[in-house]
Amino acid sequence: MEEFKTAMGHLQEKFGNKDNLIGISTIALEPSTDGQPQPDARFVDAYYEDGAFYTVTYATTKKIQQITANPHVALCYVVDSFTATGRGENLGWVKAEKNLELAAKLREIFAEWYQDANNDEDPNTCILKVTLEQGLWNFPHEGRSTAIDFMAKTVVHKG
Repeated sequence: MEEFKTAMGHLQEKFGNKDNLIGISTIALEPSTDGQPQPDARFVDAYYEDGAFYTVTYATTKKIQQITANPHVALCYVVDSFTATGRGENLGWVKAEKNLELAAKLREIFAEWYQDANNDEDPNTCILKVTLEQGLWNFPHEGRSTAIDFMAKTVVHKG
């Protein structure tokens, strides 16, 4: 459990209290040309707190439609070689009573561009939460990695 707390502290140190540009992949609603499910990736600005990433988006976007159909997502932060899987959830309108405190944090973290990109008066402006399930810090040039199981609260080091 102590290693898990250390890993959570490392995540907070790297991603907490700032705007992070991360890649997020969902499963497209349309199958690929051979009929198989296909990923759909995009970059989003995200805020990290307590095992989850948060972003502000729009309820009618493809990503929210895809997450509603299948909440499993994958994340990637290239700069620090961190990848993860988790579950996406639309928390609803940014001005909903339950979201006021979180929305205030997001406005502050994203202050440089928030007002240009979002209309808080539109009830479709929503908060997407991605709760992490599995994570991997990968250091391929050093031959080591750290796997984090957010559900079991365990950490495994390799190399």
